Amino acid sequence: MSDDSRPKLTPSMKETKGIWKVIGASSLGTLIEWYDFYIFGSLATVLATQFFPKTNPTAALLSTLATFAAGFIVRPFGALVFGRLGDMIGRKYTFLLTLILMGGSTFAIGLVPSYDSIGFAAPILVLLLRLLQGLALGGEYGGAATYVAEHAPVKRRGFFTSWIQTTATLGLFVSLGVILLTRHGLDKDQAKSIAKFNDWGWRIPFLVSIVLVVVSVYIRLKMKESPLFEKLKTAGTRSVNPLKESFGNKANLKMVLLALFGATMGQGVVWYTGQFYAQSFIENVCKVDFDQSRTILIWAILFGTPFFVLFGWLSDRIGRKWIMLSGMFLAIVSYQYLFGQLLQVTDAKTKLEWVDMKQIKTVHTLIPHSADTLRTVENKHFYTDGMRIVESKKDTLYAAAGRTTLKPETKMYKLMGDADYLKMVFIVFLMILYVTMVYGPIAAFLVEMFPTKIRYTSMSLPYHIGNGVFGGLTPFIATLLTTIYTNDKLVGLMYPIIIAAVCLVIGAMYISNRITDNAD
Repeated sequence: MSDDSRPKLTPSMKETKGIWKVIGASSLGTLIEWYDFYIFGSLATVLATQFFPKTNPTAALLSTLATFAAGFIVRPFGALVFGRLGDMIGRKYTFLLTLILMGGSTFAIGLVPSYDSIGFAAPILVLLLRLLQGLALGGEYGGAATYVAEHAPVKRRGFFTSWIQTTATLGLFVSLGVILLTRHGLDKDQAKSIAKFNDWGWRIPFLVSIVLVVVSVYIRLKMKESPLFEKLKTAGTRSVNPLKESFGNKANLKMVLLALFGATMGQGVVWYTGQFYAQSFIENVCKVDFDQSRTILIWAILFGTPFFVLFGWLSDRIGRKWIMLSGMFLAIVSYQYLFGQLLQVTDAKTKLEWVDMKQIKTVHTLIPHSADTLRTVENKHFYTDGMRIVESKKDTLYAAAGRTTLKPETKMYKLMGDADYLKMVFIVFLMILYVTMVYGPIAAFLVEMFPTKIRYTSMSLPYHIGNGVFGGLTPFIATLLTTIYTNDKLVGLMYPIIIAAVCLVIGAMYISNRITDNAD
């Protein structure tokens, strides 16, 4: 075919082709960073046994969740540090640096010895690496969202930036998938495979992230700088002090505070309640099996992810404000009911047991280099709707003293029947639908609030305070409340409901629904 006979690209087609390359490169790196960041939370119950004393499982889990939350708390500091760099030296090299920092920290967590090996040095090392992860993510998201937005046409900014928004949820999706594949791939025997995973196999998801990071760094090195930033650079109008211009200017500071208290604060708690706290609630409160608690979330994410793009696209047509606030409103009025349904579905008291099918299995294992014996008693209960409950009790029979362990180790988990499993998937899907409403349009919303020369800094700080502090603390605070008020298993929901309600009121009163281009 001659050059003249080839179909020629119009300017609009060239622009669209270019933006998809930008989205692909940016999204891959951001997805990997979210994977690195969330692999820790996805393995909270396992890491609690590795890096904290095993004498008090509840305290160990809370300590792990607190370490997880620490990464969120420092995200605003990362936003300040890397936001300043992004506005001064450019978007491309700044979020290239954050990717390397995140990948190195994640890889290092996979190398930290356990508490049994080095004592309290283990949780301290993990905490320091978790803080580095938080700093890196504080600089990554603002850079990626700004980079894509500054390549996108103004009237399609919501649609194109919504693809970046999918990476946070997809990063969680990938982390859950890698965990399950690793957990069941270490041995042909399922019980042995799970035992190996809990012992040392949990390190694999952390270690393999380094390969993903290397690939993403290679791709990002080939990317060009944002055209709007290049324009500032050429004109010599880049900000010389982004922090002062962002927060020392009263008009801009007002917009930063409005973005935080009228949008990102509520968006953050809805995001982490619908995904992380939902998983923690299903596993630790409803006592659903490790695998099922994660595959429920995986299916819900799979069905829910396209709605990020849908609501991003819709926000280009009707505005960002009411889509985001509607997601918050739905969460506020339905969380109690939805989580209550999760409790009801998994409550054995509402089901009919097949008593004649009950199984009791006792295994005695001689402890090496000792005359003592480890006794494991496993009770299995079967129900007419397909649910099974497995109760396991381990204690030690001391030969010399003629006694047993004063406080046996007991565990219980539930395997849901098909109908109840699908119902739980649907309930979590509804929560993730709220997530897509509040999160899909928010990148375009934040970008449009601030001028180009201080955009990276200005949008990153309210985003990471809203998500990192208010949102990231949700699993920890909600779990803590359930341990204090033990009679009310839904009490943890009061935190996200109150935060979202405050944000809803402020957003409805003061946020504008107009779509503007704040490039100057």
